Amino acid sequence: MAAGEYVSVSSQADTEQADLDLERRELAIDPEAEEDELTAIYVGRGLDPDLARTVARQLTMKDALAAHARDELGLTAEFAARPLQAALASAATFAIGAGVPVLSIVLAPPAALAIVVSIVSLLCLVALGAVAARAGGASMVRGAARVALWGLLAMAATAGVGELFGTTVG
Repeated sequence: MAAGEYVSVSSQADTEQADLDLERRELAIDPEAEEDELTAIYVGRGLDPDLARTVARQLTMKDALAAHARDELGLTAEFAARPLQAALASAATFAIGAGVPVLSIVLAPPAALAIVVSIVSLLCLVALGAVAARAGGASMVRGAARVALWGLLAMAATAGVGELFGTTVG
């Protein structure tokens, strides 16, 4: 999981860097056109054209690349892709999230292992879906139901593949 997250976010970071490199070249080749571009962005956001031109000029004088990165590309240092941070967060949350189902494997009677682990895993998914929805300001019921449905489908698909290859448990 962490490796996949690292690769994914690294690709995002590469794209961000390529966009910044392109913007840097455009600023060097045609700074007037780039100022016009910023001005148009600010006019599109509701500024009077004269004020938009003044803002574009002042921001360009301070740090042209930063202004274009933020206002044209939507990139800021605070929200830049951080592959290592994403990988570590993924590894930690995956390990923590796996803890309860793994504990249920240890504690469940062998005869009921598959059903106990499935139920515990589904209950964990429901709880996490509700918590995630609450954190995002959405409906907890809807979030829990969505995660439960997709989790149940994933478990069923996994069990189906296991059955197909004769490797099911229980």
